[in-house]
Amino acid sequence: MFSNQYIQQRIHKANSLREEGKNPYKNGLKRSLTNAAFLEKYAYVKGLEEPKDKEKCESVVGRVKLLRLMGKACFIKVEDESAILQAYVSQNELNDEFKSLKKHLEVGDIVLVKGFPFATKTGELSVHALEFHILSKTIVPLPEKFHGLSDIELRYRQRYLDLIVNPGVKDMFKKRSLIVSSVRKFFEMEGFLEVETPMMHPIPGGANARPFITYHNALEIERYLRIAPELYLKRLIVGGFEAVFEINRNFRNEGMDHSHNPEFTMIEFYWAYHTYEDLIELS
Repeated sequence: MFSNQYIQQRIHKANSLREEGKNPYKNGLKRSLTNAAFLEKYAYVKGLEEPKDKEKCESVVGRVKLLRLMGKACFIKVEDESAILQAYVSQNELNDEFKSLKKHLEVGDIVLVKGFPFATKTGELSVHALEFHILSKTIVPLPEKFHGLSDIELRYRQRYLDLIVNPGVKDMFKKRSLIVSSVRKFFEMEGFLEVETPMMHPIPGGANARPFITYHNALEIERYLRIAPELYLKRLIVGGFEAVFEINRNFRNEGMDHSHNPEFTMIEFYWAYHTYEDLIELS
């Protein structure tokens, strides 16, 4: 996706930081606010006669998404999971550190900015840097912003890039998590017990599908990744549990399309002393 030349340039910059006595993968520094919390907490600054509050000082972190260098100052768009926040960095405050920043900082780096809130002439709430640290030096360049990451196969094979470049993808992950959490709470409120059943089965069963086959070295026997949890859930009912459910992964070694994947999450539940009509109503 990127030539070795670009990667080598970034490795060189990481080594250059080390030569200056700086760790390009620094830890131990912590933020005081998320970007969204900063924007909410200091929204009042934009209404001040002099739109800044030097009495306040916060630390924010995130990935550099945009970098605009202008001689002795620069504007940086820093993105964390919650929001994008603009940082203003000036040589007046950082002196020699600013020169190091100009030399080493690139889009994709993860940074920490410590400073006070202020609003720019255009009214954008920002953080005026008093300290600036590179926390993690990126080695592989991000896809350029205008074309983004449009290759569908690359997006699915390198989900981390997809998440970085396409913010809407994060929303899908969050929605999925909320859906699974809501389903789990629903069944718990109905008196069901959540269980985990084996992933490796001695025989393929639970559905009519081709299994993935693996080998257990210690026992010297073949095992099958589960097609469905049905057989083990039914055994729990036989054992005396009256309402059980499981949300977990299943594996089917068959075709793929937009609605079928060899590995997928499924919920399956069993309810003793009830009819299929009761199960339909519950569903």
